[in-house]
Amino acid sequence: MTGSPVYLAGLDLHRRRVLVAGAGQVATRRLPALIGAGADIHVVAPVATSMIRGWAETGILTWSRRRVSISDIDGCWYVLALTDAPNINATLVAECSRAHVFCVRGDEGRKGTARTPATGTVGDLTIGVIGDRNPVRSRSARDIAVAVVARADGASSAPPSS
Repeated sequence: MTGSPVYLAGLDLHRRRVLVAGAGQVATRRLPALIGAGADIHVVAPVATSMIRGWAETGILTWSRRRVSISDIDGCWYVLALTDAPNINATLVAECSRAHVFCVRGDEGRKGTARTPATGTVGDLTIGVIGDRNPVRSRSARDIAVAVVARADGASSAPPSS
C-alpha cells in the first residue's frame, strides 16, 4: 500500500459529543476546527491555556478542571487524548477501542485509532493531508495543495488550521 496507512474521512461532529483530554498548546491548536464543526466539546484537564479558559467562559465549550476519567468517554463520538501523561493517553485509546470510539493520541499518533490531518481551506473546500508521522512534510504538502487550488480557482485561501 502506498500513502498513509489510514483511511481519510470527514467527520460530521455537529452537536456530537467530543472529549478533549488535556488543555495545553496541542489542544488549543486542535479546538478551532472542532468549534467550527459545531461539535459539543468537553475539555477535561486540571489546567488550561488562556484561550481554552476563554472559550469555556463564553460557553463555546465546557471545561472540567480535573484529571480525565474513563467515564468521560461515555456518549462520545470522538476523543482526543492530548494529556502530557503517556499512560493516560494509552488508557484512553484502549478504552475508546473497547467502546468503538475513534481516538487521536497526541503523543504517539501511530498508537491511536485516528489521526488529525493538516488542513487548509480554499473557498468551500477543505484540503487535508495525512502522512505517516512527519508533520513538517504533511504541513508542507497541505500548503502546496492549498496554494495550487487557490491559484486554479482564483480564490483566496484561509490560513491553515493545523
